Amino acid sequence: MDLQLTDKVAVVTGASKGIGLAIARSLAAEGAYVVAGAQHGSPELDLLAEGGRVVSVKVDLSTPTGPAALIDAAVEAFAGIDILVNNVGAVRPRLDGFLAMTDEDWLWGLNLNLLAAVRTTRAALPHLLQHPASTIVTISSVNAFLPDPGVIDYSAAKAALTNFCKSLSKEFGPRGVRVNTVSPGPVQTDLWLGKDGVAATVGRASGIDAEDVIARQAADSSTGRFTYPQEIADLVVLLAGGRAGNVTGSDFLIDGGLIKTL
Repeated sequence: MDLQLTDKVAVVTGASKGIGLAIARSLAAEGAYVVAGAQHGSPELDLLAEGGRVVSVKVDLSTPTGPAALIDAAVEAFAGIDILVNNVGAVRPRLDGFLAMTDEDWLWGLNLNLLAAVRTTRAALPHLLQHPASTIVTISSVNAFLPDPGVIDYSAAKAALTNFCKSLSKEFGPRGVRVNTVSPGPVQTDLWLGKDGVAATVGRASGIDAEDVIARQAADSSTGRFTYPQEIADLVVLLAGGRAGNVTGSDFLIDGGLIKTL
């Protein structure tokens, strides 16, 4: 199936590993040019860049100026942008409860999980508006509508992020920019599975093995497993391409059946 992505220019944030790396790789495989932004880069991203369709940009997207610098690099390299994928984000389990959280804790979560996307989108939109049928796909989370006190700031930020994207779809849809979100459940990435990820952190605090935490979480889904990054990338690539040309203002759940309600 031709997804109509050949020679389109895409910007992907948080692209050095996990979901972002899978998205960058998939867009390039479909013939797009990709500007992949990440704070430190990675050997995997460097290898992907050797293929000639991916440009790796080291940038701190948590700063006020980082997102605009990434967009400037993309425009300098390719003279425009057709696709923006807001993927960067992170979570810190808040196992001591809400009352233990400081303003700094809240600002950390809101900055990386909401404001990074706001700033990147603000910088990208003037360029997206110059290209007909441009798209924004943002990685949100099931926690946008599945509040969890253990990640309360992350949940609040993702709820705001999904709402933000829905508002954008209403304003910019008539001007040719489609805006959608993807809401994964637990994914096989370092956010959950890394040595300082959710499973390890919860396991240490609870006195149980991280593998048991993972098994219990996987058992809550109908499929009995976490989502693979490539599965999310496949959905993002479909939404970014012309085959989904009348899809906007929508949120797509990919959680293995974790959410049981309508």
